Amino acid sequence: LKLGGYGIIRILPILPPPNQTLMLPFLILALWGIIMTSLIGLRQPDLKALIAYSSVGHMGLVISATLVQTQWGLAGAMLLMIAHGLTSSALFCLANMNYERTHSRALLLLQGAQIIFPLMTAWWIITSLTNMALPPTINFMGELLIFSSLLDWSPVTIIIAGLGTTLTATYTLYMLLTTQYGKHPHGIISSPMQTRERLLIALHMIPLLLLTLKPNLMF
Repeated sequence: LKLGGYGIIRILPILPPPNQTLMLPFLILALWGIIMTSLIGLRQPDLKALIAYSSVGHMGLVISATLVQTQWGLAGAMLLMIAHGLTSSALFCLANMNYERTHSRALLLLQGAQIIFPLMTAWWIITSLTNMALPPTINFMGELLIFSSLLDWSPVTIIIAGLGTTLTATYTLYMLLTTQYGKHPHGIISSPMQTRERLLIALHMIPLLLLTLKPNLMF
């Protein structure tokens, strides 16, 4: 997904200059895709599928920002692609750690993980907050630049993009609360996190933290 967005950024300047009428259908599709994937994510019982739909939804923002072809839009698209590439990869790693212990990807069978894996719950909270683009993360900076460029292009787009972001926060919180809290089901193997697993998540989060402290590296 991220390589596809990067390809669009590199190819569009080579093509003839697009006018607003030509780009409007693609922008509408990209923004509508954010709403649709978010709604699918809200009713998704599979943890890995939910994270995958989250990636597709964020790429709708990236595509709409690259089609606007402004400096702020392109900068926001690059920031969001790199930030969400790290965030979604960390979420997939955490989902796989849960799967190795429960042998299930169903959200209902992963309830109450906080009781057995408190450290893993801390990692879930951090990655979920970055997935929601909470300030001052690099995800928030990218989305802020994208929203600014979309608002400058057409004020109507900010309504759809804002609704998509609200739905993203909703299903991310739904994923976090469903998997980490609630009554713990019986028959779950309660093996603690291993050092390699902690290192793996840390190697996702440390670059995100460094980029948050110095985002001008991306510009």
